[in-house]
Amino acid sequence: MKQYSLHVIVHQPSEETENKYMAEVPLLPGCRAWGDTPGETLDYLRDVVNNYIRSSREHGDPLPGEIEEAA
Repeated sequence: MKQYSLHVIVHQPSEETENKYMAEVPLLPGCRAWGDTPGETLDYLRDVVNNYIRSSREHGDPLPGEIEEAA
């Protein structure tokens, strides 16, 4: 299985995120996760990204070029 190095943004807790940390991968639409700590949030995000990539492959949908370049 390929491994990817992706840019992740972690947002500090705020009212907008219901006082949770929020992390996202800007290159993958909808790939966001929330958690009580930065580490927990990144663990959840890793699962979201893995499922996104797996689903894209299963359905024959191409990943953004920048993602393939990061493999």
